[in-house]
Amino acid sequence: MDFSIKNHRVLFHLWDTPVYLTDTLIATWIIMGALILLAVVVRVRLRRFQEVPRGFQNIIETMVESMDNFTKTIMGPGFDEFGPYFFGVFLFILLANYSGLFGLRQPTADLAVTGALAMMSFVLIHFRGIRMQKRGYIKEYFSPHPVFFPINLVGEISKPVSLAFRLFGNILGGVIIMGLIYGMLPLALRIVLPDLLHAYFDVFAGSLQAFIFTILSMTFIAQKSTTE
Repeated sequence: MDFSIKNHRVLFHLWDTPVYLTDTLIATWIIMGALILLAVVVRVRLRRFQEVPRGFQNIIETMVESMDNFTKTIMGPGFDEFGPYFFGVFLFILLANYSGLFGLRQPTADLAVTGALAMMSFVLIHFRGIRMQKRGYIKEYFSPHPVFFPINLVGEISKPVSLAFRLFGNILGGVIIMGLIYGMLPLALRIVLPDLLHAYFDVFAGSLQAFIFTILSMTFIAQKSTTE
C-alpha cells in the first residue's frame, strides 16, 4: 500500500523547483478555514458582551480562561502573552489530528508540518531566553564547564527534533495502521469495525499528542527563561 503524500498539481516554481498542491496542503487549508470561520463566528456572537456570561459566551470564556490558567500553571507568572499563542497552536494540532475522521490525510503526519511547528517553538524558546537572560544566555552553554559546550548545544538542538518527530511518528503510525486495516477488511465491514481504532488513533492519541506538544513547548520556554 502507498502511504506517501500525493502531489496533485504544480502550483508554482521556486527557481527550478516545482511546488505542488499536496494532500497536506489541502487538509491544512481546510483546517485554517475552519479556525478562521470559528474566529469570525466568535467575534460576531460576542459583539453584545454580557456581564454575566450565558450560553455561547460562557463556553468561549471557559475555554479561554482554562487555557490562561493552564499557561500560568505550567509556565508560571509573567508568561500571560503565551496563552493566546498556545491556544491557537493546540487547536490547530487538535483539528489536524482529528481530520482523519473526515477522510483527510492528517497534516501532522507530514514531517514538514510538525517540523515547522517545532521550529516555531524553538524560536520562541531562544528568543525568550535571550530577552530574559541577556548575557547569561550564552554563559549557560558553557556551564558548568566550557568542555560541556558541545553537549549543551546538542541538547538544545534535540528539543525541536524531538517535538517534531514525536508528533509526526505517532500520527503517521496511526495513518499506516488504519490504512492497513481498511485494506484488509471487505467493503461491508469498513463502516463499523474500524470505529474503535479511529476513537483511539484519531481522538485519544490525537488529543494526547496535541497536549504533549503544547505542554513540552511551554516547559522548554519557561526553563530557558528562568535558568540562571
